[in-house]
Amino acid sequence: MTYKVTLNGRTYEVEVEAGKAILLDEYVAISPMSTPAPAPVAAPVEAAPAAPAPAPAPAAPVDGQAVEAPMPGNILKVNVSVGQSVGQGDVLVVLEAMKMENEIMAPRAGTVAQVLVSKGSTVDTGAVLVVLK
Repeated sequence: MTYKVTLNGRTYEVEVEAGKAILLDEYVAISPMSTPAPAPVAAPVEAAPAAPAPAPAPAAPVDGQAVEAPMPGNILKVNVSVGQSVGQGDVLVVLEAMKMENEIMAPRAGTVAQVLVSKGSTVDTGAVLVVLK
């Protein structure tokens, strides 16, 4: 069977036969081009509506030890809240990646200073999930 696998912006064409994999081709993945949005037309000054309030920026991590996502994925469960005491090895967050549930544990005992994710969030590798004090 022949498979195409895209990893880190590169696509690999691999043939698997009798338990052996053979690389057939390798190339840079090309993403579809997005169409540019048309330039906005300026409205007359007297008819200009009030500007909407900007969306709140994501909270910046406070001082403490940041617990980061080891891989990209979706947050399935958040087991802690701000002010909660946790012990070393306690499960803080459950992260789904590649159809597997990964428990993100506290690296040390402490108090939860900040929770930066919620159930259903999508995170990238290195994203701060929880901050411990």
